[in-house]
Amino acid sequence: MRPTVYIKDLKNHVGEEVTLKGWLYNKRSSGKLKFLILRDGTGYIQCVVFKGNVSEEIFDSADKLTQESSFEVKGKVKAEPRSVGGYELDVTDMKTVAISHEYPITPKEHGIEFLIDNRHLWVRSKRQVAILKIRARIVKAIRDFFDSRGFTLFDPPIITPNACEGTSTLFEMDYFDLGKAYLTQSGQLYVESGAMALGKVYSFGPTFRAEKSKTRRHLTEFWMVEPEMAFYNLDDDMDLAEEFLEYIVQTVLAECKEELKELERDTTKLEKVVRPFPRISYDEAVEILKKNGINFEWGNDLGGTDETVISGQYDRPVMVHRYPAEVKAFYMKRDPENLKVALAVDVLAPEGYGEIIGGSQREDDLDLLLSRIKEHNLPQSFFEWYLDLRRFGSVPHSGFGLGLERTVSWICGLEHLREAIPFPRMIYRNTP
Repeated sequence: MRPTVYIKDLKNHVGEEVTLKGWLYNKRSSGKLKFLILRDGTGYIQCVVFKGNVSEEIFDSADKLTQESSFEVKGKVKAEPRSVGGYELDVTDMKTVAISHEYPITPKEHGIEFLIDNRHLWVRSKRQVAILKIRARIVKAIRDFFDSRGFTLFDPPIITPNACEGTSTLFEMDYFDLGKAYLTQSGQLYVESGAMALGKVYSFGPTFRAEKSKTRRHLTEFWMVEPEMAFYNLDDDMDLAEEFLEYIVQTVLAECKEELKELERDTTKLEKVVRPFPRISYDEAVEILKKNGINFEWGNDLGGTDETVISGQYDRPVMVHRYPAEVKAFYMKRDPENLKVALAVDVLAPEGYGEIIGGSQREDDLDLLLSRIKEHNLPQSFFEWYLDLRRFGSVPHSGFGLGLERTVSWICGLEHLREAIPFPRMIYRNTP
């Protein structure tokens, strides 16, 4: 057989004889013609097997292919706008690699639990392939954004001796003879040390939260990107977050048109994700809730319903800043003009997708940070290394974290985060 090409590259081979390798997505027959839909991970193409062009053995072997059987075909590429992918292959030779057993995910409706049980196979479907390709492009956009702006990748540990916001939602483990250790829920504290060494850094990796939540917005294992910048205040932090989100969304719009089309995503809503984003204070957010009939008390953190109501007032992400200090983490700097609020910001995605970025200016004063640790009843001994960052050349600094799966979910228009990651881990599921 001729050298293998991929379906995505067929536009460069019209009129040529090529070899394709992949799996049978679907098939149909019409007398002396058999139509095989081949998928290879890069696209789909209809392979036309005409009895007059192949041997009897090859024609019969095409009949024996079952859904998801693997095979190779050789043939001439021709443009065919009416066909899937816009091209067809006139088959001259075919080789079966493996006949698939009866495939459990047939072309019909299946319940979500069945599909999750078969996630290792479900990822082959057109919809899931589109989602995973968009996820991959978002990951690349994240790295491209920071790498092209002078940031250095800085990898924090996944196993930590303590939590950055308490241990109530952490996965705990015994760590040899050293006592308890935890799976990280954020690399932020460690990434701050990177900012003091390298100026502008970011981490990007898996994080874990043992939060007993069953909502469509929660996973127990997810990916976060966390930039941290020396000499940045809250306004600088918000400027960066705004530019960052715009870059991600506009990149996906430009480079994932086919995938968004497969998902039937309303891209007109994503096209509005351009700077500037509206910026409102927590106080203004409370007023919006009250005007919309929500009985909300100042001092509470925003819940999912609250975020949906607030973001529903805008056609692009909205930045809510200066939250009550009591509901925010100990390391967040308080506003010198109003000590009741922290210099924190959450970015709420439109269309009810909730918080996708949480960030703040960090407390850079040693004495104030010590008092916050005591207020939160955290053991100071665990944070001595973190306090050293204030003892030795402290500077104003800020950062934020973006949840990858929430971002994928929003951009793809998904109902649940479980489709935004290859193998979702939730409170009631850790398989397959």
